[in-house]
Amino acid sequence: MKQILVYGDSLSWGIIPDTRQRFEFHQRWPGQLELLINQTGASIRVIEDCLNGRRTVLDDPFKPGRNAAAGLQQRIEINSPLELIIIMLGNNDFQSPHMFTATEAAQGVATLVQTIRQAPVEPGMQIPPILLLCPPPIIRPKGVIAEKFRGAETKWSGFSQALKKIAADTQCDFFDTGSVISASKVDGIHLDLEQHQQLAVSIHPIVEDILKR
Repeated sequence: MKQILVYGDSLSWGIIPDTRQRFEFHQRWPGQLELLINQTGASIRVIEDCLNGRRTVLDDPFKPGRNAAAGLQQRIEINSPLELIIIMLGNNDFQSPHMFTATEAAQGVATLVQTIRQAPVEPGMQIPPILLLCPPPIIRPKGVIAEKFRGAETKWSGFSQALKKIAADTQCDFFDTGSVISASKVDGIHLDLEQHQQLAVSIHPIVEDILKR
């Protein structure tokens, strides 16, 4: 069985918008992706390493362990060998305590790519290709997260273009999820059930192509 690691935040964890509840594995886009790949007779396990509130390189001032760079190399070691790493992060860099621009958040993702490629994996195990997913644009935050993400829709502007450039500069694959899905109208940040399913369907052929290289 081959393994894919999804490294993300609450969008990939599958939080149900405006709640603290979670979609089931088969409903979340990583679970849907696993099902789609394995329908063709493959044997792929999608490992979810997704933490609510995870930033790229920033610390949460109120909760520990939300800096994605901290311990990342050990996560690669733990889950190796890997065929692919998928990263979808950035939105939490735009929370109200932080002043990151879209360019700086994208540079945070670049730091994660560099960190992964320096991971001390076991002899004979390779660092896999990396697929960067840009989350859909933040729309005006609503509900219980509105204050936490105050002004995030403005700070997010340009993030897709900045992340696409990072992907090109670091020779990573890239997909703009905003081309096929949008943030939930319920809270302006997270994904509805239909968006999880559409995202899995949309990136499935991209992932298949990467796995065949």
